Amino acid sequence: MDNNNNNNNQIENANQNQNEMKNLEKKVTKNLIKNYSNLLNGNSFKDFSIFVENKSNPFEIKVHKSILCSRSPFFNESLRQESLSISLNQFNKKEMESILNSISKQDFDKLKQFDFFPKSFLVDIQTQVIQDNQKEIEDKNKEIEKNQKEIEEKEKENQQMKIEIEEKWKKEIENKNKEIEEKEKENQQMKPIFDKYQDQYQKEKELGKAFSESEIIKDIEYVKKLQEWINDNDFFSKMKKGFSAKRDGFDSKNWHKAVDGKGKTLVIIKTKDNFIFGGFTQVGFKYSQNGEYSNDPNAFIFSLRNDKGDRIPEKFTIKQGKEQWAIYSCFSSYGPAFSGHSGLWLNSNLGPCITNCGEDYQTPNGMQPNSEQEKSYLAGSYDKWVVDEVETYFI
Repeated sequence: MDNNNNNNNQIENANQNQNEMKNLEKKVTKNLIKNYSNLLNGNSFKDFSIFVENKSNPFEIKVHKSILCSRSPFFNESLRQESLSISLNQFNKKEMESILNSISKQDFDKLKQFDFFPKSFLVDIQTQVIQDNQKEIEDKNKEIEKNQKEIEEKEKENQQMKIEIEEKWKKEIENKNKEIEEKEKENQQMKPIFDKYQDQYQKEKELGKAFSESEIIKDIEYVKKLQEWINDNDFFSKMKKGFSAKRDGFDSKNWHKAVDGKGKTLVIIKTKDNFIFGGFTQVGFKYSQNGEYSNDPNAFIFSLRNDKGDRIPEKFTIKQGKEQWAIYSCFSSYGPAFSGHSGLWLNSNLGPCITNCGEDYQTPNGMQPNSEQEKSYLAGSYDKWVVDEVETYFI
């Protein structure tokens, strides 16, 4: 029994020693591999040179001679002589680096053929180089394919953006064309109105020319009223400013000298208080030493403005049956006179004589003849107003 126990103990001790040896061997092997790798990858102790490519200008590759010989039967046989280099010009740099790389990777099955160098060895290495190149080409092709795919994606994206932009611009152009059509339609609808106002503007412009030299008529509405009342375009196109008190003097003789014997005549008076009024006759005035009346059924007197400018312009025509008294062609001591009995008269210095239009002309707004309201209607008073300007137009 004791012998068996002793035998078992011996076996266990032997197994334990064997395991310890294996562990030690693994540890030593691991350290050797590590040291070997450090030596292989380091550049400090490389003691041998391999020259490749061509004789005139060879390329040098530095290696460890002892490691190279231990890894390759070919190099072990070829490098027995004491030398520091070897020339293998039949290889290029890339081929030789592939050989050394294969050795460093411990590709022993592949390196068995090195003993048949150079033919079989060279073919194998060249095949490896071709494979490496082929792999590089495949990688490049994959990269190209990837880039091509990206380009196609970009082109597709650009095409989509182009379509979207074209659709956007197409829609905007359609909207603009629609706006233009609507504007053109609106312009066509507005054209008659525009033409009407254009014609009116031209007429007003022409009317404005007729009174371009006037110191009294500055409002186009007054011009339109005078045109409406006189209703004679020929008069406005041909008339001229024959007399101005400020220009020709406040003297009835000067007025008669300029006006007597003319045809259609328009007299406009402005007071210092900004009343504007006057009269119109189609037969005109003439000088008479004895005083003569002129029959003019179309004569009228008018009011354009009161002192505040808020009176509606009014026209007062000759009363029926009073036509023979419409115009008084009096002595040179009087200025223009509408109505032989009353109405509108200016004295020798073109100052106020009377304004009482109710007897021969229509009473304004139904006022009673000879009333104070009637007498002050045109100039603000019967005979106390002050003349600022007298203008006379005729053809």
